[in-house]
Amino acid sequence: MKAITIHQPWATLIALGEKRFETRGWPTNHRGQIAIHAAKKADKEICLQEPFRSVLDLHGYTADNLPTGAIVAIADLVGCHKVIGNKGNVSAYLNNSKVVDGHELLFGYFDFGRYAWEMTDVKRIDPVPAKGQQGLWNWKCITCINGEEDKELLPLDDEQG
Repeated sequence: MKAITIHQPWATLIALGEKRFETRGWPTNHRGQIAIHAAKKADKEICLQEPFRSVLDLHGYTADNLPTGAIVAIADLVGCHKVIGNKGNVSAYLNNSKVVDGHELLFGYFDFGRYAWEMTDVKRIDPVPAKGQQGLWNWKCITCINGEEDKELLPLDDEQG
């Protein structure tokens, strides 16, 4: 399965369904499942700023308890859209006529010419330790081979947070 390493708190925001777009300086042709890997580093200062602080707090997270060095979610990567314009911290415009605003805008870097990778059907999972890499990389989970299931890869129940 393809994977992408994302620093915290952005990886957790994706896992929680609070962030639909991952912004990058390069496009991807990949479509389908993608593992969201939380990097070893977390930006603790941004976790204290709004709206990061209140959104993380809503889900029981702080800068000190974000999972790192692990796969935290599986998502469907359904599109890669070029940012064709923006109005500062108000809105950004994508080449598919979508407008990004609100928290979503503040949770990404929607500068002109960057790319917004659109993710849907995000499933948060118990953190599975993994070593990340730059760019898109192949995550080989032993329990994923041959269609085997492992409790660690099942989505978390809503009751668990």
